[in-house]
Amino acid sequence: MRAWGQALWAGRWEETLLRRVVRRVLEGAEPQPRWVPRRALTVVSADIDAAGGVGAVWFVWRPKSTRAREHTVLLEWYDEQWQYVGGGSGPVNDTADVDVIEIHSGGGVRSLTRRHDPPHSIATAPWISCVEAHLGQDVGHVLIGNRRIKAPEQRKLIAAWMSPHADRGARPVIVALGHDGSELSRIGPYDGLDTHTWAQLGEES
Repeated sequence: MRAWGQALWAGRWEETLLRRVVRRVLEGAEPQPRWVPRRALTVVSADIDAAGGVGAVWFVWRPKSTRAREHTVLLEWYDEQWQYVGGGSGPVNDTADVDVIEIHSGGGVRSLTRRHDPPHSIATAPWISCVEAHLGQDVGHVLIGNRRIKAPEQRKLIAAWMSPHADRGARPVIVALGHDGSELSRIGPYDGLDTHTWAQLGEES
């Protein structure tokens, strides 16, 4: 993932794009910069946890093309600025008809704080992770650990968090809430399916 990131984000306009996306999210605006045509690049979702000092951006290059690719970028507030720490790419996963919530691609990298105490911190540095979620129409908000994120209109979101190195494979508990605030479903740190889906499978068996 690092090699891909170094190649993709080496240019000045890519760095400008990330800065603009971060600024728009922190201002509460839609993440898509106005000067970037959606037919060329569409920002699907962006999440900036200013308190935690981590963020993630999910976008698609040439979304209408047969060669469209999804990309995720992980960011960290380090040395008084938002810095790229890792990323990944893959084919577009255009899931349809999600009932409540489905968890798809995710990833993680070591925090840049490992630079404070090399080389031993490579094995103990905090872990920055992200996950992509597809949401049903009845979902109004999503709880990612103790953070509450409004469900976007396109029903797709990305969320980022930082965890201790020992827990790098675990997600926070993710809870889908209805428009009235009631819990619709939840998915645990190591679960592949949410509780709503498990209940439906139980009824069908």
